[in-house]
Amino acid sequence: MENMNLFFNRIIRAAKLDANLYEEVEADKGALGQAAGVVVLSSIAAGLGTVTTAGFNGIFMGTLMALIGWCIWAYIAYLVGTKILPEPQTKADYGELLRTIGFSSSPGLIRVFGIIPGFLWPVSMIASIWMIAAMVIAIRQALDYESTFRAVGVCIIGWVIQIVFFILFFAILGSPGQPA
Repeated sequence: MENMNLFFNRIIRAAKLDANLYEEVEADKGALGQAAGVVVLSSIAAGLGTVTTAGFNGIFMGTLMALIGWCIWAYIAYLVGTKILPEPQTKADYGELLRTIGFSSSPGLIRVFGIIPGFLWPVSMIASIWMIAAMVIAIRQALDYESTFRAVGVCIIGWVIQIVFFILFFAILGSPGQPA
């Protein structure tokens, strides 16, 4: 029960954009399971929020893709942040980025309210902006940056790399639902 209270407390603090929380989970090697739990809960919330338009079939695949995307994104952020844009004091490993970025999905839990008629678009927009802000803080803390702008730079460079990757991936293998 105490672990569950810690978990929910961390989710709330992450959603409040508490930089100290991101430092805490960066240092807590045991928080990886919790970070994965946040990613799963956030993607399930998104799936439930779109169930009236997308159906239940997408929840499982969406959750699986969210976990894969989280791992890929954390690795890209790690490489960009430590190899391309490090500050002198930058010292991080992949696990630190996994944990902090996982918790940056906390604001995505509000996407469950997309199930309310007329709320899907506004809730999705609010959740997306909130999650981006949380991700910037997560990256700044994990990479020990003094500059928030550098963390934004990691996000922008990382997103470009990820977009190029997915364009190439789908160009080679075809888009989902399309015959190969």
